[in-house]
Amino acid sequence: MRCVNAVRIIGLCLLLALAGSRPLFGQVSLVGEWGPRMHEDQPDRGPGPELGDYTGLPINEGARLAGDSWDAARLTLREHQCKVHISPYIYHGPLQVRIWEIKDPHTQQLVAIKNYISTYEQERTIWMDGRAHPPEWAPHTWMGFATGKWDGDILTVYTTHIKQEWIRRNGIPNSEKSTMIEHFIRHENIMTHVVQWTDPVYLTEPLVRSEDFVLNPRPVGNWLWPCEYVDEIADRPHSSVPHYLPGKSPFLGDFARKFGIPIEAASGGAETTYPEYLTRLRTLPPPPKSGAR
Repeated sequence: MRCVNAVRIIGLCLLLALAGSRPLFGQVSLVGEWGPRMHEDQPDRGPGPELGDYTGLPINEGARLAGDSWDAARLTLREHQCKVHISPYIYHGPLQVRIWEIKDPHTQQLVAIKNYISTYEQERTIWMDGRAHPPEWAPHTWMGFATGKWDGDILTVYTTHIKQEWIRRNGIPNSEKSTMIEHFIRHENIMTHVVQWTDPVYLTEPLVRSEDFVLNPRPVGNWLWPCEYVDEIADRPHSSVPHYLPGKSPFLGDFARKFGIPIEAASGGAETTYPEYLTRLRTLPPPPKSGAR
C-alpha cells in the first residue's frame, strides 16, 4: 500500500513539474500564407485615394499642407519608382503575407515571428524573446524594429524606428517619429490585423484601422516583385522634384466638389472622425462650385 502511494506521489510531482515548466496549451498559430480581403476601404487600398481626400484621418495642418502640395508625378522620379511601403501602411494594400516562426533549436523557445510580404518583397522580423528596442538614434528602416508578446491568443506587436513615407497615398506624410501597436487576431481561417498608428508630428491622435486576411489553402504561385528604375520623363530638368506651392495645386477642392462634401469635412482632422461630428456636418455649407477653398 505504501509503495502504491509513493508511486502516486512521484507521478503527481512529475505532472506538477511538467506543468510548471511549460504551458498546458500553446497560443494559436499564425503560421501560413494569408491573402487580403479588400472589401474594407477598397478604393483607398486598391486604385488609391482621391487627391484631397483626407476623410477619416486625425491629421494636423502640417499634414494637410503636405497633401495639398502633393504632385503624383513625383512617383516618376527614379528614387521613388521602386520605393517600398513602411510597415504601418503596407498591410493596407494589395499583398500576400507568409508567416513563420523562428525557434531556438535547443530549447524550442520562440525567438521571432517572421513576415514575408509579397509587395516589394519585404521581410519583417517580430522579436519575441524579450529584447529591448534600440536607442532613438539607431537607423530607421521601412519595416522598423518590432517586438511582440502574446495576450492570450492575440499577438500584440510594438514597432519603432520606422522611416518617413506616407499615411495615405495622396501625399499625407508620416514622420520618422511614428510608432505602431498591432494586434493579430485569428479566428479559424480568418486573421484580423488591427493597427494603432501614432505620429506626434502629423497626427493629433492615434489613427486606428484594420484589415482582414484569409488563410490560403494552396500556396500562391508568385511571391516576387520585380522593379526596374527607368527615366519615365526624358525632358525633365535636372534635380527637379514635382510639387505644388502652397495653395497653387489645380486640384484643390476637387474631391469635395465631386462628392458634394463640405470643404471642412473633406479636410479631415480628429473631430471629423467622431459620431458627434454629424451634428456639425449638417450646419456646414456645400462646397463651392469653383475655387479651391
